[in-house]
Amino acid sequence: MKIESIGTVNKEEKGFSIHLDQKLAPGLTGLEGFSHLQIFWWAHLADNQDVRNKLVFEKLFKKGPAQTGVFATRAPARPNPIMASTIKIDRIDFEKGIIFTPFIDAEPGTPVLDIKPWHPMERVKDCEVPEHRRHWPQWWEEAATFNWKDEIMGV
Repeated sequence: MKIESIGTVNKEEKGFSIHLDQKLAPGLTGLEGFSHLQIFWWAHLADNQDVRNKLVFEKLFKKGPAQTGVFATRAPARPNPIMASTIKIDRIDFEKGIIFTPFIDAEPGTPVLDIKPWHPMERVKDCEVPEHRRHWPQWWEEAATFNWKDEIMGV
């Protein structure tokens, strides 16, 4: 298996950007009209063998169970630290291969692995989550103002 970075996350004066390798810029063709993208990135700052081997975490959520398995979290500590973020597109420089966004939950310098357009059909009508997470935001726009400090241990 071979995975290569297609670009990096950068911090801008206002927000963030994703700079693609110049040779991949033509791959942005057709993104006109999309408002959001899914960005798949490598959590390189959390990538070490100890973290990759950790499968169960102690008390991650204040209202959650005593233990949580890695696959029941969205934490970067995982066997393969592949993360996914939904971003809003502010604008795209198609010539230079740069996507501008107000926010992405990745650090500057983070390797980007893939980009996919977000479609409303990806919503699930009857989605179920554990009781301790049912009051979490149901919409992307609400997550930014949600009080995560009341939910996650150590935050």
